[in-house]
Amino acid sequence: MLVNYSLIPSDLHSEEAHRKAILRQLDSDDSRKIYFKIIRRNIDARGKNVHYVLRAEVSDTDPIRENRIQFSYKNVSDKPEVHIIGAGPCGYFAALQLIELGLKPVIIERGKDVRLRRKDLRDIQQFGKVNPDSNYCFGEGGAGTYSDGKLYTRSNKRGDINKVLQLLIDHGADPDILVDVHPHIGSNKLPAIVNRIRKTIEDHGGEVHFNARLDNFIIEQNKIIGFVTNQKQYKSDRLILATGHSARSVYQNLHAHNVLMECKPFALGVRIEHPQSIIDEIQYKQKKRNPNLPPSSYSISCQVDGKGVFSFCMCPGGLIIPAATSPGEIVVNGMSLSRRDSAFANSGMVTSVDDQDFKPYEKFGVLRGMMFQHEVEKRMFDLGDGSQKAPAQRLTDFLKGKPSFDLPATSYIPGLFPVLLNKQLSKPVESRLREGLRHFVGKMPLYLHKDSVIVATESRTSAPVKIPRHAETCMHPQISGLYPAGEGAGYAGGILSAAMDGQNVANAVYDGYIKNSGMRNYH
Repeated sequence: MLVNYSLIPSDLHSEEAHRKAILRQLDSDDSRKIYFKIIRRNIDARGKNVHYVLRAEVSDTDPIRENRIQFSYKNVSDKPEVHIIGAGPCGYFAALQLIELGLKPVIIERGKDVRLRRKDLRDIQQFGKVNPDSNYCFGEGGAGTYSDGKLYTRSNKRGDINKVLQLLIDHGADPDILVDVHPHIGSNKLPAIVNRIRKTIEDHGGEVHFNARLDNFIIEQNKIIGFVTNQKQYKSDRLILATGHSARSVYQNLHAHNVLMECKPFALGVRIEHPQSIIDEIQYKQKKRNPNLPPSSYSISCQVDGKGVFSFCMCPGGLIIPAATSPGEIVVNGMSLSRRDSAFANSGMVTSVDDQDFKPYEKFGVLRGMMFQHEVEKRMFDLGDGSQKAPAQRLTDFLKGKPSFDLPATSYIPGLFPVLLNKQLSKPVESRLREGLRHFVGKMPLYLHKDSVIVATESRTSAPVKIPRHAETCMHPQISGLYPAGEGAGYAGGILSAAMDGQNVANAVYDGYIKNSGMRNYH
C-alpha cells in the first residue's frame, strides 16, 4: 500500500520518526510491525512551518523489494553500425539503447573526453580563452555535465523516466534521484558517471571518437550516404543527429544543403544572482536556514505583453559560468556542485522571443533566430575588454533604468563590469524583463536585495531551430536516414528529456532496420 505523510525537517533522518508518522496515517498503534520504503520526497514551504511531504510504500509482511530494471547488453562489435553525432545525454542514451537492441553505435563528438575537457573549462574561466570545440557546451556529456545535472522532468509522455534514472544510478548516481521531486546530480559527480557510461558502450562493442567535428553531410538523392569530420570521411546510411542546441555550424551546414528546417522561438535574457541566504529567507521564511533543509530554489513566471517572462535553470548554492562556444561572444549559464554549498543562488531570467523579435534578421531565413541570438552575444562581448568578463547591473538599478557604479560580490570567476543593460538589450526584451521582475518583486519584496545583480546574457535556453521529423519513424521527412534528436533538433529540454528522446530515436532506427531487412529477432 502507499501512504502519504509529513515530517518536520529535524526528523528527516530518523527511521523511527518515519515509522511513527506512517502508523499515525494508518490509524494504528506504535507496536505494529511494518516495512516501508520512501518513494517520493518533497518540501512544502507554503505555510508558516516548513515540512517534508513524503510517500512510502508499506507492507505488513515482507521487506519492500527493489523494483529494478535488468539491463542486458551483448557484444555488438560485429553488428550493423548506426552513427551518432554528439556524446551528450541524447547521444549516449541512444547508444545504450542501440546496444540493447543489437546494433552497434559509433559516436562522433567534436569535443574532448570528460577528463581532458576540464583544461578547456579552466582556460575559459581563468584566461578568457574559448576553445570552439571543447567548452561548457561541447565535449563528452554535453552541456549538462558541467552545469548542475538537473533531472526535473517527471512526465512519462516522452518515454520511460525510471529507465533513464536507473541507468544513471547503475553508473554511479545517488539512488535518491528516484525519490526527490527535484533531483540533481551535481557537476562534481557527473563526469565520473559519464565516463562509466562510455565504458559500458565501449565494453560492448560500441565506439566513441573525440575531437571529431562534423564538417559536412554527404547527401545523394535525398538520402544520407555519409558525412565528413575534421578527421576522416564516413559511410553511413543511418545518422542520429544529437548535437545539442549550440551547434550552429551544423544548422548552417544543413541550410547549405537545403535541408528542411524551421525557425523556432526560444527564450533570452539575463542571469540573476542573489545571496543564497536571501532566497532561503524568502522561501523558508527563516532568517537562518534549518540545517536539515537544502538550499532553497524558486520557479517564477508571468506574462508581459502576451509573452512569458520566467526563471530558468535555477541553481541554488551555485555558480555563474561562462558558456560561450566561440571567441567574441558572452554567454552565461548556471551550475552547482552536489552539495550546493556556494554562498550564491543564481537563475536565468528570460523572456520568450520569436519572429517579432527576429524581423531585422529575416534575410537569414530559417536561421534568423540563431543570428538574433548571435548578435546579442557579440554585442555584450564588444562592451568589454576582450576577455570573458560579463556586463552586469544591480537589480535595483536595472528596475530604475540607471547605471550601477559598482557591483556586488559574485560567483562568476572571470568577473563583471558595470553596464547600463537597459540600453544594451533590445527594447522589447528589456521592457518585458523589467516589467516581469517588478511583478516578481511585488510578490517577493526581499527579491529586490541590494546585492542582487543581473548578468548578460542568458541566451542558450533552447535551440533557435527545429529540424522536423516523422512522428513514428523519427526520420527527417526529406532526407532518408537522417534522424534529428534531442535538444539541438527541438525535441527535448534537459538531461532526462534528451536521454529519453535518444532512446526513442534508437528504437525507431531499429524498427527501420527490421522493416527494411525483413529480419526478426535481430539481436
